[in-house]
Amino acid sequence: MSITATPVPSPELLTPSDHTLIMIDFQSQMAFATHSIDAVALRTNAALVAHAAAGFGASTILTTVAEKSFSGPMFDEITAAFPAQKMLDRTTMNSWEDAGVVRRVNEIGKDRLVLCGLWTSVCIVGPALSALAQGYEVYVLADACGDVSPEAHDRAMDRMVQAGVRPMTSLQYLLEMQRDWARGETYELTTGISRRFAGAYGLGIIYAKTMFGAHEG
Repeated sequence: MSITATPVPSPELLTPSDHTLIMIDFQSQMAFATHSIDAVALRTNAALVAHAAAGFGASTILTTVAEKSFSGPMFDEITAAFPAQKMLDRTTMNSWEDAGVVRRVNEIGKDRLVLCGLWTSVCIVGPALSALAQGYEVYVLADACGDVSPEAHDRAMDRMVQAGVRPMTSLQYLLEMQRDWARGETYELTTGISRRFAGAYGLGIIYAKTMFGAHEG
């Protein structure tokens, strides 16, 4: 039997309304020992994700561990995107073992989760495997996570992928929500976030628009 192609996207692609983003433990104490990714790149990628989620209106949970007593505040680049967002502080290394975080997941009520944070092997593996075990579909933004070494990050990603996690990157997250340059209502949002946080791709957008008024649509 032949197959007929249709211009319909896969249901596995993310949309702004079909998932909850959970940003976990982007804090200074955790960042000091993070060596799997450059600190500047990590902060830039986290900022890109935060501003993408805020701009597209994706449900978002921000959670910290021992913020006041040990680990410090969440990165300014993230909180700037959510100025009115309540921070959920925990004592648990695995955020899925915190009643407040899980209560918020249930309040939002979406069964697709996107995770990122520090460290991959602890703060991300814990909730990712726990959510998978309870039937959630889990994505992890690999370049918006970091760990004490490249080995620690890579093995954590391997472990999660083997369990069923779907890996993504920060820029992919943004562009997957836009997906069509003809979507004029979010075109300036997407290109604006890209110019600020998407490195060489953002520079390319600045050049093209400045030099000859290019427009992706």
